[in-house]
Amino acid sequence: MKLRFLPAAEAELLKEVAYYSEARAGTGLQFQAAVRAALDRALNHPLGGAPSFKSARSILVRGFPFSVVYRASPGELLVIAIAPHRKRPHYWASRIE
Repeated sequence: MKLRFLPAAEAELLKEVAYYSEARAGTGLQFQAAVRAALDRALNHPLGGAPSFKSARSILVRGFPFSVVYRASPGELLVIAIAPHRKRPHYWASRIE
């Protein structure tokens, strides 16, 4: 299955990796690995994420207050957001039809 990020989701990931890297040495890499683990879970079990808004699903990033919001279709997992839990729900909804 192909993995594709919306540009806004990729920007969120890079921003948070940079934030955690500056906050404490090694934490940025830990965050990146935790996101990758969440993506691997979603790739292996696309319907395993919690149903969300506009047919998207979300899966927790273990150890960090984030979820990966995605939409699965045959052959592709589209990452819509790397969503912090503190942000208003469904702020990313305008990114998808």
